[in-house]
Amino acid sequence: MNVEISTDKTRLDVAMIHRFLAEDSYWVRSIERRDVECCIENSFCFGVYLDGEQVGFARLVTDFVRFAHLMDVFILPAHRGLGFSKLLMQQIISHPKLKTITRYTLGTSDAHGLYRQFGFVAPAHPERQMERLTPGA
Repeated sequence: MNVEISTDKTRLDVAMIHRFLAEDSYWVRSIERRDVECCIENSFCFGVYLDGEQVGFARLVTDFVRFAHLMDVFILPAHRGLGFSKLLMQQIISHPKLKTITRYTLGTSDAHGLYRQFGFVAPAHPERQMERLTPGA
């Protein structure tokens, strides 16, 4: 079993990523393929490959200096429980292009345990955090 993490966007299986996000995710169900393509184009992406086949994905919206927001992290259901998400997170946190990042953020409903292993905690000062949500989005 050969597991590889790559940031090469040309290797990404965009059809698989779109299918998972649109059909299986809870956070962007029904997203259009063109929107997934735009997200990939404008993000720093990581693919997880098992024997050359993509089985996972994550992307960061980042300035590559101080800030990165982690998004769309998933491992396909058939490949969960094998440590791939931990390997993916290790690669993200230690990536040379992200070495100066001082603030990572993310949103999750169900993977708090995973992210805590990599130093993620609730915001220290939630009173300083704000968000703007578009109605119906």
